[in-house]
Amino acid sequence: MKALAGVVLTLVLLLAAWGAYVTLRPGAREPVVPSPAAAGASGSPAAIPAKGQPEFRCDSRRYCSQMTSCAEARYFLAHCPNVKLDGNHNGVPCEAQWCPGS
Repeated sequence: MKALAGVVLTLVLLLAAWGAYVTLRPGAREPVVPSPAAAGASGSPAAIPAKGQPEFRCDSRRYCSQMTSCAEARYFLAHCPNVKLDGNHNGVPCEAQWCPGS
């Protein structure tokens, strides 16, 4: 019975340690929490960020497959180091996936 309790305790501690690592590791994306100032009259978050706050911010993403829009890819290309978004170096990021014809 003691052996089973030891195994269960070890598993619980390993899961807790893994959860802390995933949450606190460098490069982990922080959840986006709307500020009260950005909330609309109905209390729902506004679609447009508050003035003075960037819509995007640099994180550990580097590739087009990790982007969600052309605007986001353009922001990352202009502001973030070590990105791999412009293979032909013409200044237009993710032409095949997000910014065709730009």
